[in-house]
Amino acid sequence: MLSIVVTDNGQITLSEEIRQHLKLVSGSRVEFVIDENGQVKLFPLNVAVEILSGILHRPGIQPASLEEMETAISEGANDWA
Repeated sequence: MLSIVVTDNGQITLSEEIRQHLKLVSGSRVEFVIDENGQVKLFPLNVAVEILSGILHRPGIQPASLEEMETAISEGANDWA
């Protein structure tokens, strides 16, 4: 396991090993995601969207249909009214 230090400005420096593994170069963008277990995951944003398919999958959770998503969005929007 690799560890890093957070500066007073909130910055971190990734080791060369991590940068090479993620194919990061100067100016690359990354995204941090907190999963359902509270684990923080780092994803490079220099990859094709297709590669990211399923990264947030939770075992036992069935995929929602487009109709179910639309209903959930509509219900959520009604909560703001």
